[in-house]
Amino acid sequence: MTTTDAPVPPSAPVVKTDAVPPRPGPRRGTQGTVLNVFSHGVLVLWAFMVVLPLLWAVMTSFKDDSSIFGSPWALPDKLHFDNWSRAWTQANMSDYFLNTVLVVGGSLIGTLVLGSMAAYVLARFDFPGNRFIYYLFVGGMSFPIMLALVPLFYVVNNMGLLNTIHGLILVYIAYSLPFTVFFLTAFFRTLPTSVAEAAFVDGASHSRTFFQIMLPMAKPGLISVGIFNFLGQWNQYMLPTVLNTDPDKKVLTQGLVQLAVSQGYKGDWSGLFAGLVMAMLPVLAAYVVFQRQVVAGLTAGALK
Repeated sequence: MTTTDAPVPPSAPVVKTDAVPPRPGPRRGTQGTVLNVFSHGVLVLWAFMVVLPLLWAVMTSFKDDSSIFGSPWALPDKLHFDNWSRAWTQANMSDYFLNTVLVVGGSLIGTLVLGSMAAYVLARFDFPGNRFIYYLFVGGMSFPIMLALVPLFYVVNNMGLLNTIHGLILVYIAYSLPFTVFFLTAFFRTLPTSVAEAAFVDGASHSRTFFQIMLPMAKPGLISVGIFNFLGQWNQYMLPTVLNTDPDKKVLTQGLVQLAVSQGYKGDWSGLFAGLVMAMLPVLAAYVVFQRQVVAGLTAGALK
């Protein structure tokens, strides 16, 4: 009897179950964490550099002259409120403050009204010369004010507006219009056109559509550019020095210089610091109150 060997079946493939897990790669969040720590550290340092001089100025305004030079970094032994009253009455800071409020208030209203109207027309209407007028405003932002002081003095003097409150208001408006038109033109372009078209369909005129519909929608942008103009106009020194030499109509910046010069060798440093804080408080108050609106106005165009 013969036998045949049966073919041996091929062995099944071996499956390895003890595979080596992949090596973990570098953490992606490490670089972002380091960047966040660095950026937050820079912001904290910047805040410290800004807040510390402000606090020191406020603290010094309540000291007497001997404490200012004897212990400049120490807290005042008592609060000398007479520094503020002396600066307000004897140094005529009350008159300077009133003149500044009149000039800045009038110029701010005029700048926002005229700037918003010009920006709305440039952003919403297409007509010959639109781009040319827009770039004229943009070019006005780059024109150095130092070059315009001498011709501006003669123009204002020939118009009979030298040493007047309303003359200074008109100059402030002209000085602030280029940035206002540039800022609001970009903002009006982000507003939806369907709302204005619906108003036109309902029979509203262009002026009514602008003042009752489009202008309220541009409130964040108006607040933002208003804060910037307020800061620039409140701290303006060069223009009133050249165009406003009447002692009874000087603004705060001129008053502070006058207070420092009139001291001579007396050295009323406590009164000078009190006047400095008086001029600084409205700016800080305006920024603290409207800081959310400023950020909203700056980011509205990007979000839309």
